[in-house]
Amino acid sequence: MLIARSAALFTLAALFEIGGAWLIWQGVREHRGWIWIGTGVLALGVYGFVATLQPDAHFGRILAAYGGIFVAGSLAWGMIADGYRPDRWDITGALVCLAGMAVIMYAPRGH
Repeated sequence: MLIARSAALFTLAALFEIGGAWLIWQGVREHRGWIWIGTGVLALGVYGFVATLQPDAHFGRILAAYGGIFVAGSLAWGMIADGYRPDRWDITGALVCLAGMAVIMYAPRGH
């Protein structure tokens, strides 16, 4: 159950962080304006709070593991929101990052 909760929190964090960054990108690079930028900034702030809900108490571990989620999630977001098509190396890299994330977060530890 802890792994399922942790995975759900990582997914939620990714939606807020990647979504927030995308909104800012749209506001600045695509000239959509301050509403998009402000909404992105708020989403990034929510991401910071979501990260604190992880069951593990180690900041460095959570953020390092989240990096793998961010890589894979960013590719997925680009596919959905911008029509980006990752090549086999993008996909391979994302899978390597997710494997690293799983080792960091869920490897058995003798506490």
